[in-house]
Amino acid sequence: MSRIASGPHDMLAQFTKRVPEVLEWLATFGADPEGGVTRLLYTDAWLQAQQALAAIMQELGLEPKYDAVGNLYGKLQGINPELKPVLTGSHIDTVKNGGKYDGAYGVIASMLALGYLKAAFGAPKRTLEVVSFCEEEGSRFPLTFWGSGHVTGVHQMEAAATIADREGITLLDAMQRAGFTGGQGDSASRNDLGAYIEIHIEQGSVLEYNGKQIGIVTAIVGQKRLTVRVLGKANHAGTTPMTMRRDALAGAAEMVALTEKLALEEGDPLVATVGKLEVKQGTSNVVPGEVEFTLDIRHTDESKLQTFCTNLLTKLEEIAMRRELDIQSVEHLSVSPVVMHSGISAEIESICQDQGFKGMKLPSGAGHDAQLFGAVCPTALIFVPSRGGLSHNPEELTSAEDLAAGFQTLVQLLYQYGYGGKADEIL
Repeated sequence: MSRIASGPHDMLAQFTKRVPEVLEWLATFGADPEGGVTRLLYTDAWLQAQQALAAIMQELGLEPKYDAVGNLYGKLQGINPELKPVLTGSHIDTVKNGGKYDGAYGVIASMLALGYLKAAFGAPKRTLEVVSFCEEEGSRFPLTFWGSGHVTGVHQMEAAATIADREGITLLDAMQRAGFTGGQGDSASRNDLGAYIEIHIEQGSVLEYNGKQIGIVTAIVGQKRLTVRVLGKANHAGTTPMTMRRDALAGAAEMVALTEKLALEEGDPLVATVGKLEVKQGTSNVVPGEVEFTLDIRHTDESKLQTFCTNLLTKLEEIAMRRELDIQSVEHLSVSPVVMHSGISAEIESICQDQGFKGMKLPSGAGHDAQLFGAVCPTALIFVPSRGGLSHNPEELTSAEDLAAGFQTLVQLLYQYGYGGKADEIL
């Protein structure tokens, strides 16, 4: 078969047109009255969206199936069972009051790409599958990648009984209420994958700034997420002299400022963010006795990431000691940087050149499901532009032209590994 898929042009145009239409439709599941989408793991809105997607997969001729945690697959069965499947997709859960493109674009583009390939070319040599992961964002429960983490063996079912949302509902209970077993013996892990390919909005402004349509991701940054607890002594704001205070908030403020200062000194591509700061039982006439804040630190180099975090925590402890405060830190997430597969990335670059799409290589500063697959199979990540760099925001937007360019790039890539010159390769 040829290097480029050349099915009926009208059919490809019809499937391309469906991408933004289906995105708008999916955004009605969990639509917020004030705009945006809230579709949290195992909620009714999330479950109804997964069920609706399963129906479309069926309509497209794909075989829909859920695994034990609620990841939804749609399979396009290949002719040669000895060739490992290529998996493509993303996630449909959102942050609270998020946008309609983050994650959802990757699921819809992948689903329609397989639907087009089946309609235009029939059964592939190699099995192709689309997945709608049950969770990636960590918006409801204090963990991320619950869906892809099970597929790759990072997460175990036992954790579900010990993790709860803000209302005290455990992950296990929420899972079972949504109709998924969550049993100790159940497993969603897979060891049969030949490759994982994800397409996603950039969630940044690099592509837009450079006038490019397609981002060929070279690596995904490593991340560390921590909660820092600062303990002082709550006391009367009027009767406690400044020199006698153990002010947890003043200490935390110095720590936050130092975090920014050290990150600026380190320079790109490191970023460090304090996204949440909470004064426990805070009131206007009390010296704060307890404060918690979060740290989110990212870098493409694992050793530099670790060195920065170690140095930062040491300096935060020095501040606490000087101010006679106690400090505790808990690490919630530690993900190593992941390099994308050079062979698949080179194929994406060739497709851009052949199709006349303007592409560029760039790292991903955001975490994605693809980073978990990088350790278990060849993995690639494709970006399309985000208008103004906005994401996790109701105003999130990618133009129809850029959605189309990304979709058609993905179609060509999946054609290559399912039907074309790459289909017989051992991945």
